[in-house]
Amino acid sequence: MYVACVMKRKLILTLITFFISCLALNAEQFVLFDKVFTFEKKDAIPTKSHLRVSLEELSKEMPKNWRSPHNFADGSVYVYMEVLDKPKGDEKTHWSLCYIANKGQNGSSYAVAPSPHYTETGKFEIVRDMKKLWQKDKVVWEKGIKAVTLVTKASKSKSEIKGKAHAHLQPNMDLFFPTKIRVIMVQVSEGSKVDKSKIPGLKK
Repeated sequence: MYVACVMKRKLILTLITFFISCLALNAEQFVLFDKVFTFEKKDAIPTKSHLRVSLEELSKEMPKNWRSPHNFADGSVYVYMEVLDKPKGDEKTHWSLCYIANKGQNGSSYAVAPSPHYTETGKFEIVRDMKKLWQKDKVVWEKGIKAVTLVTKASKSKSEIKGKAHAHLQPNMDLFFPTKIRVIMVQVSEGSKVDKSKIPGLKK
């Protein structure tokens, strides 16, 4: 009887360990959006260097609650960027990827993840910790988001461009426009790692 109970407990523990391992291997993730943007100088000033991905353009898989049943709010975001076209020169550039909340708090309603920085055309990728987003606590993640905005900026030191990094505020806008980029944002739940093989349209 005692031996049977011990064996039963061991079997249960083995099954639990196996189940946890399976969860770790199978990342909970969804593509927030995959879109190609063309940005011309004539559009930069009226938009203040912003591009917008509307709610209708975001994934149908996006949950209304980013904390339950899977915690995407404290997970990570995989950013894949293809710089398809840009002006000549090696001006260092990046984008602020802004989550626009359905409900904000503490005086604001968006949080920001930075894209990879680049100086030339090509493919770039980076993984950002959602817990380290700028203004992470300004979003009520349980209520979800309604849009994403992308803001193109000059990647200079903060002391040089404090509050004035937006591309349309630079002395020579021709260093930044026109440009054409493809951006994929993939949200990964807490405790998981991005599985790039499951991202549709991403060439290996």
